[in-house]
Amino acid sequence: MNLFATVVVLALISSNEQASPDFARHFAGIDGTFVLYDSKSDRYYRHNEKRCAERFSPCSTFKIPNALIALETGVVPDENFTIKWDSVKTPRQNFVSPMWARDHDLRSAMRYSVVWYFQEVARRVGASNYKKYLQQFEYGNRDIAGGSDRFWLSNSLQISANEQIKFIRKFYSGKLGLAKRTTDVVKSIIILEQTAQYKLCGKTGAGPQANGKMLGWLVGYVETPDNVYFYALNFDGENFQAVAAKRLNLAKALLKELKVLP
Repeated sequence: MNLFATVVVLALISSNEQASPDFARHFAGIDGTFVLYDSKSDRYYRHNEKRCAERFSPCSTFKIPNALIALETGVVPDENFTIKWDSVKTPRQNFVSPMWARDHDLRSAMRYSVVWYFQEVARRVGASNYKKYLQQFEYGNRDIAGGSDRFWLSNSLQISANEQIKFIRKFYSGKLGLAKRTTDVVKSIIILEQTAQYKLCGKTGAGPQANGKMLGWLVGYVETPDNVYFYALNFDGENFQAVAAKRLNLAKALLKELKVLP
């Protein structure tokens, strides 16, 4: 093979893998990773590629597939389906947020990341449905051994940032084998910000790790007038407050670095 042919072949092999900007200043003192897929150019941008492939608990980012499964099975008929808060079963003192201490529907439970709501939904969905749909979704390691109402909460289910991107892309494009209405409902309840220039959608997550650190997640996508970008961010923090305060701001800073957001 001559030199010209070699260059062409190498260019084709790497055409969907773009050299990432230097994200180091955003991750100063932080062990974390970030993946972005630009659908228009068919290119990935990554920070800390080794960690991109490392699996972690999805924590509350699993509320996206959880909501999809609940809607598809009919356990939750629509986004207005309300479950009453049981203060005996789920005492207020165990809550991360005071917003959890009331009745919730699917939309508000997603917005405030209400763990007890999704745990009750999970009990109604059942293990057999989770086995079926996690296999269908090709979601991480698909391991629900930790129990049907907690396997995604720093437990047996694990997924990497790369796999989160794969899942979110299939979800967005309706390629998970679900009814269009199911996908549309979940899309409508994960909008974080919307302006004339963009729509930022996603779900946060956080949970303790074996190393004593707190894991923070934010995964989702950004719609602009002429493109869709898919992103996954995870990083370690000292405690829940530290990661909760940083997730959205860090993700937006990285998206601005790539000129996805203005």
